[in-house]
Amino acid sequence: MKLLLAVSGGIDSMYMAERSLRGDLFPSCDFAVTHCNFRLRGEESDGDEAFVRQWCSKRGVLCFVRAFDTAGYASSRGISIEMAARELRYTWFAELCVSEGFDAVVVAHNADDNAETLLLNLLRGCGSRGLRGMAPDSGELPRRVLRPLLSIPRAEIRAWMEAEGLSWREDSTNTDTAFKRNKLRSMVIPVFAEINPSYLRTLAADMERFAQVDDIAEDYYQQALSECVLPDGAIDLKKVVTYKHWEYLLYRFTEGHLNADGLLRLKKSVASGRPLGGKIFGPYKVRKGKLRLI
Repeated sequence: MKLLLAVSGGIDSMYMAERSLRGDLFPSCDFAVTHCNFRLRGEESDGDEAFVRQWCSKRGVLCFVRAFDTAGYASSRGISIEMAARELRYTWFAELCVSEGFDAVVVAHNADDNAETLLLNLLRGCGSRGLRGMAPDSGELPRRVLRPLLSIPRAEIRAWMEAEGLSWREDSTNTDTAFKRNKLRSMVIPVFAEINPSYLRTLAADMERFAQVDDIAEDYYQQALSECVLPDGAIDLKKVVTYKHWEYLLYRFTEGHLNADGLLRLKKSVASGRPLGGKIFGPYKVRKGKLRLI
């Protein structure tokens, strides 16, 4: 198996790189490293790049590096810096997998990252899929992503790196609470740890159960899809309400088109049993019992 390690220079990715090179994470696999310089922290970003290049050079590991105008990309598309960086890196990773023949990209998300992602998803409003946490293997080519550290707490990673006397780079923005994840990490997570010192294991077990429930919900949705949604995309409301969990189906059928307020109005209108012909719900209009995009 040929794997591409996404290495930022931070403690988690350096732990992943070191243990991968030693054969602890993926025995008998070939590795190369990829590093993204997002040009967001000036000399610090360049220092991260130099650090990763030097690590690879000393160990004879092939290293792919690309610099991005992340701020310009975010501004041109009207998205956050975090979202811009995510889009840029994963698009490039997929390109490298295709052009260089890698089977997957390996990233260093750990148990703490997974718990934080769950909480952030809850705060955003995520539905059952957002409660699954991150997948250890996305299973999708050419964007297959492996996350071998999801069961390893951040504290264990730090303890191992210190015990081995290994170096890493500190990202100064990790303490900036203007970023939601950092605020959660520094102000909320400590309270979780105080209430339940085993919160990481508890949330990991919950995410596993959430994933099972979501799989059941997905089967239910797929079974209803062909009967309730016509080939032209119209939603047959009369068919939908014959299902016990019709409200969930309406949410799934209109997802990505109808916001929370619009969905609530639609559910109340359908539940009332009154004729809906001609009524508009966001980008949808009801015609002859069918909900269609305008």
